[in-house]
Amino acid sequence: MNSTEQDKTVMDRQVLKKVALGSPSGWLAFGFGSGLSPFAPGTMGTLVAIPFIFALKSLGTFGFWMVLVLLFFLGISLCGRVSSKLGVHDHGGIVWDEMVGYWLAAAFVPLQWPWLLAAFLLFRFFDIFKPWPIRQIDKKVSGGFGIMVDDIVAALFTIVILAVVQNVL
Repeated sequence: MNSTEQDKTVMDRQVLKKVALGSPSGWLAFGFGSGLSPFAPGTMGTLVAIPFIFALKSLGTFGFWMVLVLLFFLGISLCGRVSSKLGVHDHGGIVWDEMVGYWLAAAFVPLQWPWLLAAFLLFRFFDIFKPWPIRQIDKKVSGGFGIMVDDIVAALFTIVILAVVQNVL
């Protein structure tokens, strides 16, 4: 990398940090800063989401679903706004979608580490590799809704697999 490319990378990183840390929208969309990780920001954002599943499930069934739906709609706004500021659709550092997706993926499993880990691993698999129809949704649906919805579908794939495993065990 030559010095001009290095300068641009430093400048891009500074702009990214300013957007991610400069407003409540950026702070949330970047998963409390976890999306700034230079290594696997989506995975880091999902890791940050894990402790919150305990708080969400403590709300009871009705409370959990009410809050999750609100967080989904909040995510449409947050992710759309921050994506526009960055000028990039679904920037890798925007991880609110991974957080909400993980919470949905873990909704139907017991609050036990093996199940939470299984939800984490399966969700990350589907979110990273984007099998059909996740990849098509990711490419064709734009805006904040587009950023959120492919992770919801990845969570649904995870839920189906975990339900099958639960029924077998």
